[in-house]
Amino acid sequence: MADNRGYMQRYAMLLGTYMGVFWIMKFAFFPLGLNTPFLFLLFLGLTLCVPFMGYYYVKMFRDRICGGSISFLRAWAFTVLVYLFAAMLTAIAHYIYFRFIDQGFIISTYQTMLANVRASDLPGVETYLEQLSEAIDLMGALTPTDITIQLLSQNVFYGSLLAIPTALFVMRRRNEGVAGQTESKE
Repeated sequence: MADNRGYMQRYAMLLGTYMGVFWIMKFAFFPLGLNTPFLFLLFLGLTLCVPFMGYYYVKMFRDRICGGSISFLRAWAFTVLVYLFAAMLTAIAHYIYFRFIDQGFIISTYQTMLANVRASDLPGVETYLEQLSEAIDLMGALTPTDITIQLLSQNVFYGSLLAIPTALFVMRRRNEGVAGQTESKE
């Protein structure tokens, strides 16, 4: 078991890479989904799959590397590392997208949606629309680096929170058996 401790970072990097590739593919549906509702629904559905992937990965680590038992703290640390490595890989794709591809598409789409809601003249939402307009303007002032760092920190923070219930579900103590009991074959 002591030699298995060195494997935690190695497997977290490997599984974090797989999850990061999944996140990058999932992220591709976000800007496309702003114009096509089905693709946005697909983005949300794939986002809901992330905790289950995390659970599967830490369970696989527990069963294959840790011999079927893992403590809460170790399961939590492994899950956080998987999310951290996935977030780092995804941050590269986020930066490339916001620096070279987006060119203000997401912000302009949000501004168009906001203008459509204002045109519908719904009663009692003026203050909310003004606050939303200010938030969109603030987002428009962010650089690609600012957006990438924001998304990276959000992914790590939410991954750390998701790691808590995941570790609670995955943790399993080693079954030592009761001392002094022997089975007899009669």
